[in-house]
Amino acid sequence: MTGDGSPVSSDVADALTTAFREEWVRVVATLIGWAGDWDLAEECAQEAFTRALRTWPRDGVPDRPGAWLLTAARRHAIDRLRRATLGEAKLQQLAVTGQQPDTDPDDSGIGDERLRLIFTCCHPALAFEARVSLALRTLTGLSTAEIARAFSVPEATMAKRLVRAKQKIRDARIPYRVPPAHLLPERTRAVLAVIYLVLNEGYIATAGADLHRPDLAHEAIRLAALVVELMPDDPEARGLHALTLLQHARAATRMSPDGVLVPLEEQDRTRWDRTLVAAGLTELRRAVRREHLGPYQLQAMIAACHVTAPTAADTDWARITMLYDALLAQVPSPTVALNRAVAVAMSAGPDAGLALLDDLARDGGGDHLVHAARADLLRRAGRMGPAADAYRTALAQTSNEAERAYLRRRLGELTCPGTRRP
Repeated sequence: MTGDGSPVSSDVADALTTAFREEWVRVVATLIGWAGDWDLAEECAQEAFTRALRTWPRDGVPDRPGAWLLTAARRHAIDRLRRATLGEAKLQQLAVTGQQPDTDPDDSGIGDERLRLIFTCCHPALAFEARVSLALRTLTGLSTAEIARAFSVPEATMAKRLVRAKQKIRDARIPYRVPPAHLLPERTRAVLAVIYLVLNEGYIATAGADLHRPDLAHEAIRLAALVVELMPDDPEARGLHALTLLQHARAATRMSPDGVLVPLEEQDRTRWDRTLVAAGLTELRRAVRREHLGPYQLQAMIAACHVTAPTAADTDWARITMLYDALLAQVPSPTVALNRAVAVAMSAGPDAGLALLDDLARDGGGDHLVHAARADLLRRAGRMGPAADAYRTALAQTSNEAERAYLRRRLGELTCPGTRRP
């Protein structure tokens, strides 16, 4: 709908959607580089898109939507600064420093604009989580809630973290500038974390009707490949690229036609993308040659165990458990501990996994994935009553409709045994 309530034609709606996908990052980043104010940049970019919604249906879609949006956003920023107490001083400063950020690709060696901006956001003067969070919020379009889930913190906590990061940038006058090539390595770890978290949100969406978001998964694959081109000797960059390929190889089988999550053991392995599997395994072999196994290589090795098993029964859970042991030593997070507990259960029996889940709950881990895992292990142990209770708890805590449909299916199989699958 336009600002006056009249409907938007499909052509204009498509143009706006495309412009938002392709130009939002460019507009925000340009304004940040120009004005050095993150909040101002985001607000003026939003205003530009709001103006487009009002005027494009009336005047037609401009020949260069990105240039139109950037001009509108810049004019709004100038108006905002002029109305501010220190606006004139700021405008004079901007007149002296120029209107474009220093984003010369020749300095960094990074040809892709989004990747250059991610490296720019990951400034080492900020705390690691702050730079990753800020890059995710500004350059990938993830919501504060989605980023909060990625870091296993409440949404309010993440919102405050983002505000503090912007405040530090403003107070410390941290420049928004693409780093030269020799400074890229000190930012690579944070850049890989940004790509990894984009992959995670693409793999399991925080909320919505779909289990996954292919647009984010494809973007993670693309960005990871670009980092490998930039830093071919970095084993963790190759490990992350391998992980993106191996995870996405199963994408077509992870949800049923009626929108229900399909667990790994029930997926049709003949439909897995063998081209992606082969590419992922090749990249993984190149990574491990460096003999510096990091978290992304270990996760890619776990993914490789799954995609190379001919059947679910052939899965080498003992090896997967060993890999999770190594991963937990490097990344002692509740998520890794949960996945390790499942691997132990599949290798040594459900009770062994349930004991580890009890430990995790005592340590404060208790999101819907923990309850869903507990329900599954209780079901496998034949304890149907407690399993049903755990499925109900998991159902109450998840917002993703595909996951909810799967949990309802399992709960129905317990409470209505006639519906149980073989």
